[in-house]
Amino acid sequence: MTIQRIAELEATMRRRAIALPARFRPFVRHRDSHPRAFLLTGPRGVGKTTYLLHHALKAQETHQARILYVSADNPTLGSEPLYETIASIFLAGYSGVIIDEVHFAKDWSLHLKALYDDYPNHSIWVSDSSSLILRVGKGDLSRRFVHIEMPLLSFREFLYLETGKEYAIYNPFDSDTDLPLEPTPSVLAAFRVYRNSGTRPFYSEGDFNDRMLSILDKTLYNDIPFFLPNITDGNLRLMKAITGTLANASIPRLQVRSLCTDWSIGADKLYQLLQVMESVDLLHIIRLENDTKAKTAGEKLFFTDPAFYSVLGGDLGNAREALVATLCTYSGYTVEATKDETSGDFVLSKSTSNTRNSIKIEIGGPSKKLKRADFVIRDDTDYPGGKTIPLWLLGMMY
Repeated sequence: MTIQRIAELEATMRRRAIALPARFRPFVRHRDSHPRAFLLTGPRGVGKTTYLLHHALKAQETHQARILYVSADNPTLGSEPLYETIASIFLAGYSGVIIDEVHFAKDWSLHLKALYDDYPNHSIWVSDSSSLILRVGKGDLSRRFVHIEMPLLSFREFLYLETGKEYAIYNPFDSDTDLPLEPTPSVLAAFRVYRNSGTRPFYSEGDFNDRMLSILDKTLYNDIPFFLPNITDGNLRLMKAITGTLANASIPRLQVRSLCTDWSIGADKLYQLLQVMESVDLLHIIRLENDTKAKTAGEKLFFTDPAFYSVLGGDLGNAREALVATLCTYSGYTVEATKDETSGDFVLSKSTSNTRNSIKIEIGGPSKKLKRADFVIRDDTDYPGGKTIPLWLLGMMY
């Protein structure tokens, strides 16, 4: 890579830096230091590039490092091996590099391993849309690169972007702590906006529905084929049909046998497609309690981003359960479907030291009953009381 081309990349990075938002989601700001090499993953549109540029500029301002941003999907970089591109940047005086959308580079994992080993005093920050690249990559990257997962926006983060006020993280299952804020009409109205069209930071730029549909298509047709190189057009059409089925179904469950017959596909292949759709944060497979089967369509199947139900005109009840499942998963809980639906919807579990604590929850509207669950999560409710937790409070967990 020539000095002139590096100068062009510097100009590109400056243009991107100028376009950064004035206010960052708290996830971006709440980290003062980073390992030498890390992989940042998360759904499309959650702010991964913003995160990387913010911390690169911060490092430069404090004279800690000089870091250059490159995007592997830039067509002008495809003519040169990734190793040679990054080595040229290091030899030009940069102490670190950001490689965005790394899977677009040919043999990227082998090149990253070699760069990590050959330049031990240089930082390598990498991003991609799925943590699956750690498993499909060669060269034992998981031992070298620390994995950082960037989630969808929480309601707490949404409120910060809207108001500039950063409220405390709150555990709604611990009734001994004070509420982080009062559920005023404006807060509850903000929650309605958040759940339908505020789960990704670009919501404030407008055209949320169109951008979400674009993300759906890019995930299906650009990202997934990378992880399944032998995928067929029929497989892609089937996955698109699955998203339509989930959007319109009243019961969040797939009929595996029927799908296999209609699409002339084996069950193993269908399970493989579903697993990849989950790995790229498109779907969330909720397995039955204590189910350890690797191949499964789950007891329930949701969009990972509950806003897709609003975008696609989906079922409100499924959107509620999807929101609960996603918020609890990002907060460190394992979410499973109960074996007995008469006792509740989900079992949440989290390991602490040598114990594993479980909570059974039921989810519904403002008049939903507790059944035999530990807590009932109610929509359109303001204050918690007894075993009742308002749905909006789950958005304050991270």
